[in-house]
Amino acid sequence: MGLNVYLSGEIHTDWREQIIEGAQGLDLTFTAPVTDHAASDDCGVAILGAEPDKFWHDRKGALMNAIRTRKGIEDADVVVVRFGDKYKQWNAAFDAGYAAALGKSLVILQPEAHDHALKEVDAAALAVARTPEQVVGLLRYVLTGALPD
Repeated sequence: MGLNVYLSGEIHTDWREQIIEGAQGLDLTFTAPVTDHAASDDCGVAILGAEPDKFWHDRKGALMNAIRTRKGIEDADVVVVRFGDKYKQWNAAFDAGYAAALGKSLVILQPEAHDHALKEVDAAALAVARTPEQVVGLLRYVLTGALPD
């Protein structure tokens, strides 16, 4: 039994790489949004043309990124959403809500300091993890039934 896992959320740390590395040997396929911040912000105007107003500049990029995000979440068996320490990650909260609305198995990865702010998001999740290693352990358990050593 293989699983498709979509890794959403914070793009400023290497949490995705930690999960992918830790899950080596497991029957998992990982997908994610574009994590190059500049490319994600500017894809719309770079491909579809310049916009003089920043709102429309951002909107073009957001709509193009939504194509990838929707496909990744819709195809996923498990959606992992990371909320990091820096920045307000509204897009991560939106992805978590979209995944929950689709009935996806949702795992939230967040520091304890976010527990109160994310209580509704956490309530929609099947698990709340604190570290990438916990996410790997969860995925290993789901696939194999094996507990960590």
